Amino acid sequence: MTPLILGLSGPALTHDEQAFFREISPAGFILFRRNVVDRVQLRALTDALRDLSGRADVPILIDQEGGRVARMQPPEWPAFPPGAAFDRLYDVAPMSAIEAIRANAAAIALMLREVGVNVDCLPLLDVRQPGAHDIIGDRALGAEPLRVAALGRATIEGLRAGGVVGVVKHVPGHGRAMADSHLELPVVDAPAEELETDLAPFIRLRDAPMAMTAHVVYEAWDKAECASLSARVIAGVIRKRIGFDGLLMSDDLGMHALQGDFGDRAFGVIAAGCDVALHCSGDMGEMIACADAVPAITAEGRVRLDRAMATIAAPGTAEPFEALIAKRDALLALG
Repeated sequence: MTPLILGLSGPALTHDEQAFFREISPAGFILFRRNVVDRVQLRALTDALRDLSGRADVPILIDQEGGRVARMQPPEWPAFPPGAAFDRLYDVAPMSAIEAIRANAAAIALMLREVGVNVDCLPLLDVRQPGAHDIIGDRALGAEPLRVAALGRATIEGLRAGGVVGVVKHVPGHGRAMADSHLELPVVDAPAEELETDLAPFIRLRDAPMAMTAHVVYEAWDKAECASLSARVIAGVIRKRIGFDGLLMSDDLGMHALQGDFGDRAFGVIAAGCDVALHCSGDMGEMIACADAVPAITAEGRVRLDRAMATIAAPGTAEPFEALIAKRDALLALG
């Protein structure tokens, strides 16, 4: 198995993609708007990915947060609120906010499972900081670490009840970055003691099944490399200080925070300690360069992958979709 999670170019697998994916056996796949048309098409695509991989539990990821980050959109699928909606309710009624976000996540999971998606890149555990870039903004679950952790925990529980694995992001915290890592490399110069605020939600959710790194430089820990490429941050902060032992994936290799060719980027994040590298664009040349540059997934990485996918709950654990939406909306109305 190759330690890559890869995107694809369109709403159906091409012949070249089928041959390439069959040859390299990527760890998983990720879907974007270009891959999504309707329920029938999307279910056919995810079935094809499972058939091609030969693994019933192959991870098929999507970014379905709600708000401005949603690959499955109306009118085919309902819109979901951003994290800030639950943060506002928490100000009024903390337990109601926790129940509302749990119901919201379970409803998202049921929607994803209907079309064969089994991993959602959610929740964000980035603690919002005043004056930071809006790339996190209303996606955040709040500015207080314990609140972020409580809402994040409920999100993972809701996703699991609906049959989907959650991914905490962006470890060790993107909330104080002053730039969008999609466009440039953010550099955080806060001292280590201040960064404890950013770490706190990840520490409380260190038992999460999967996590995604941040393409952010934290000068207190490593002045030269962003977290995704820093063995010091991954070993010393993510694995040791936070205590996370789940599957660790990089953020997208195609983001402009990273430099160099795609082979160097893929090799770099794996060499730094990520279990798998994430490449999202579906560009065949870039994917080939990544696959050529990385070794096979480590035995430890494969154990973490299998353990994460084994956390999916049995069918029928969640309430019906309509009941979950009604519960969420009634609770949000309290705020």
